[in-house]
Amino acid sequence: MTGIPTFATTVHGTGPGLLLAHGAGGSIEGNYATVLPALSAGHTVVAPDYPGSGATPRATGPLTLDALADGIVAAADEAGLETFTLLGYSLGTLVSVRVAARHPERVRGLVLTAGLAKADNRTRASLFLWQRLLEQGDLEAFSRFVALTGFGETFFNGLPEAAVGPFLELVERGVPAGAAEQAAVVGASDTTGDLAGISVPTLVVATLQDTLVAPANSRFLADRIAGAEYAEIDAGHVPMAERPEEWQKLILDFLDRHRL
Repeated sequence: MTGIPTFATTVHGTGPGLLLAHGAGGSIEGNYATVLPALSAGHTVVAPDYPGSGATPRATGPLTLDALADGIVAAADEAGLETFTLLGYSLGTLVSVRVAARHPERVRGLVLTAGLAKADNRTRASLFLWQRLLEQGDLEAFSRFVALTGFGETFFNGLPEAAVGPFLELVERGVPAGAAEQAAVVGASDTTGDLAGISVPTLVVATLQDTLVAPANSRFLADRIAGAEYAEIDAGHVPMAERPEEWQKLILDFLDRHRL
């Protein structure tokens, strides 16, 4: 698989394969840590970090959706997974759908959370501000923008006033080196043409308080993937922080019902 980037990857548990695809500006740790123990209790979970996240070095050139898709499949190969269910979050939904289009014989199922097929006007505007603030190195302002767009109103306004500063510092410390490049992939990608070809069991999870990737984008995915199941979580863009137990239950129930 010459030319396919190598992603730093961890492998957890035993059983049927699960391949994780994280979000832009995120990481396996940041996006899946709250559910990883439950997922790995009955599955072999392959968890690769994109370039610029976790222990994976930044890309030396522009990132592309196809490179991310082939990179996580290479991680599955390295772990010995012949087939797998993909769990994609945010940018990871684009990656997961592209994997299903490029490697359909490998994919047994899809779980797509807070996702999209193509960035809409609001998401593109947010991505522009993301990248501009990161280019300027203003992580203090960036952390506040992430708090406003990434977290639901209920969660963010529910923080005690004394906890807001430490929370924003935590967000700031968690920004990976490759956040801008990963955000650029979201803005440049379009998987609309891939959706009709998906025939595996699929769960689409919409985040109802999401102002970064509006829930209408999840409904679009569910409407255009044949037989897709649709569920909602009353949270912002990061259900793993706001409602991790609810998110975990939706995933595990789906995997159990379809014996994935």
